[in-house]
Amino acid sequence: MGNDVTKKFVSGIKDRDPVDSIFLVKDKIAAMAKNGKPYMNLRLMDKSGEIEAKVWDNVDELGAVFDKDDFIAVRGKATVYLGKMQLVVADLKRIPESAVELADFLPMTARDIAEMERELGTVVSSITDRHLRLLMEAFLGDAGFMAGYRIAPAAKGMHHVYLGGLLEHSLAVARLVDTIAPLYSPLNRDLLIAGALLHDIGKVREMAYLRSFDYTDEGKLIGHITIGVEMIQEKVSGIAGFPAETAILLKHMILSHHGQYEYGSPKRPKTIEATILNYLDDLDAKINGIRTHIGREPDSQSRWSSYHKLYDRYYFKDATDYSQDDLDADPDPVPVPKPVENTPKPVEREKKGFHNNPFEKLNNENLDLF
Repeated sequence: MGNDVTKKFVSGIKDRDPVDSIFLVKDKIAAMAKNGKPYMNLRLMDKSGEIEAKVWDNVDELGAVFDKDDFIAVRGKATVYLGKMQLVVADLKRIPESAVELADFLPMTARDIAEMERELGTVVSSITDRHLRLLMEAFLGDAGFMAGYRIAPAAKGMHHVYLGGLLEHSLAVARLVDTIAPLYSPLNRDLLIAGALLHDIGKVREMAYLRSFDYTDEGKLIGHITIGVEMIQEKVSGIAGFPAETAILLKHMILSHHGQYEYGSPKRPKTIEATILNYLDDLDAKINGIRTHIGREPDSQSRWSSYHKLYDRYYFKDATDYSQDDLDADPDPVPVPKPVENTPKPVEREKKGFHNNPFEKLNNENLDLF
């Protein structure tokens, strides 16, 4: 491989293209083919997207050259396999971080981060409750916290999966609060705004995002909801006379914003404000996730997206101009099996995305202690 490698972004790779470019290694897995021959499965990324890559030859030699989260120069060829683009790697070498532009390899919010910070300051200054405003100002004045809050992604793979995603998502939920709050007056708007801006703050410590996005040890062991409540309590403790009930109501919103136990929520919403936050958070996350999914297929001529595994459906991409034939063409990814004779037909439930359900076996148990 030559020393000078021209960067070719994932989004620009076409079928049968020769590829000689630098990527960030998001994942590296050694595997064994059916014939007993070892191979490597790689997930490569840059700011434009991700692509799977296979190493079939010289696996041990090439595998010793790099690790996950390294930058590598890859020479190979693009090919479409089972409807997805992938690279067949002929050769690769590790590239030092000093030789790359980090901004080329990590996805970034389309919004200007400095502009979002100014919007954040404006929203905080609009809070009329003295103690909640002091709490928010304490977070804004914490340089260490803001360094993470301004650039952290909102998730690893579900929504706002890019640098600046956490701040973008939090501001979007705050705007939704101001949109719907007048429709359901009276509401505690200040409490809702604080909840919107703080509901995911634990992600600044739950996630690692200086390379490919992943979870920290603290994130895996504790999780962003508990971390966020701890962070709020630390700040509340430094504000003289902070009302105990206000702190409890705010922490309840953080603890319940995932809505249900099976979605990782330690508590279910038990106030109007907590209920609103749960739905607005879910709304903004889902819309971003769907748009991102559709946006991954800029060259597709189909009016339908590819199958979305998380939401278990295809999405119609253009609802402004369609015929009945378009609607009739809605693909059905999962045929409904016929029920076995003498077996009760299972109740069909709408699948919801964002969290696994580790408590599925407890669905028939009464977990509400109150």
